[in-house]
Amino acid sequence: MNHQENLNEYGPACPRPLGGGKGRAVAALLSAALWAATGILSLIPGTVPRAIASDAREAKSEPGVSYKHDRVTSVPWSIHVITIDRSRKDLAFFSAHANDKVLGVSLLAEQARAIPRDVGRALAAVNGDFYVRDQPPYSGDPRGLQIVNGNLISAPDTVCVWFDPNGNPHLDEVKGEFHVTWPDGSKTPFGLNQQRQARQAVLYTPTYSMATWAAGGREIILEKDGTNAWLPLQAGQVYRARVRDVQARGNTRIPADAMVLSLAPQLLTEVPAVAAGAVLEISTATTPDLKNVKTAIAGGPALIKAGTRFSQKRPSPGTSGDYSQRSKYERHPRSAVGWSATHVHLVTVDGRQPSLSTGMTLAELADYMAGLGCTEAMNLDGGKSAQLWMAGQIVNNPCQGEDTVANSLLVVRKPQER
Repeated sequence: MNHQENLNEYGPACPRPLGGGKGRAVAALLSAALWAATGILSLIPGTVPRAIASDAREAKSEPGVSYKHDRVTSVPWSIHVITIDRSRKDLAFFSAHANDKVLGVSLLAEQARAIPRDVGRALAAVNGDFYVRDQPPYSGDPRGLQIVNGNLISAPDTVCVWFDPNGNPHLDEVKGEFHVTWPDGSKTPFGLNQQRQARQAVLYTPTYSMATWAAGGREIILEKDGTNAWLPLQAGQVYRARVRDVQARGNTRIPADAMVLSLAPQLLTEVPAVAAGAVLEISTATTPDLKNVKTAIAGGPALIKAGTRFSQKRPSPGTSGDYSQRSKYERHPRSAVGWSATHVHLVTVDGRQPSLSTGMTLAELADYMAGLGCTEAMNLDGGKSAQLWMAGQIVNNPCQGEDTVANSLLVVRKPQER
């Protein structure tokens, strides 16, 4: 897949936000004063970084969901942690995307408010995957897998966290095996809901946008064939699709009840021509099999996998020296999700604010997640995207203030059964 990596995590140092209200400004000043007062001991050689009490901006805890603010004066670090009790059957996880479309961004609070009532009430959220930024009309496209309430909206491309039908979290390098089978039996792999590149086929669903935004090539409008399963698209399925129409000009409007298979001009000599009425098969197989999975979100890299931590502190010899590689070993604002046998933790580390928090390297974040008891953990988008939301407010100090993101991972309270 040719998803473009979000550069939020790799941008220049963020200034402290000027906006956000008097309460946020006062909290920042009080926090800075507290750092100055308590940071003296951190200058003593050999002092171990230590956490001190939370500041006044606490989030209201919910049954099974709690918030804490760790501050380590010797670095300094400002770390925000939301902990979810895995034994609570009235809690679940939900992967949201801005405006219920692949292309678009919005605030975490807006994504929380948009959760369907039959799913539950949002209690807390952390920002999600890296995504395309500042490239209209493609802004908001996640880099990797996303499944929203069972709706497969973005293809796997990297490590991801997914929840099985029993609500248990998993961390895997999911591989997509998406392909279309033509009437003559030949097969063509395809991407899903993303900018079409040269020599590529991409399947677009109504969740993507109003149109494909692809130029030229051939675009095949596909409708449901008979009584077979259809939209929303799900992982681990094979769909029979009937050709409704074939367009040769590109940028086809995506009907609410149909999908569009877009073929780049370079592919046209390699695939059979089809006409209205032809029946194709669309496979959304993955390894591992994600059939019936309702929630999945990508990120990366894995911070802890089967108890083994990301521990590399510098690039390997011969590694590309671009900033996306170097930043792994530099301190930046970070977000992560991880879990133990008993709890799930959503974590955001403030950064790029020398008087408050410098941020963490990936190895430092892995160590912190392990200290929470996590045996599995995954890095999420960082930089100005690193945000943690609970009880109606952003609880951390984003380096550029509250900002829009493409997607998020939320914990919800399920509706009471009647």
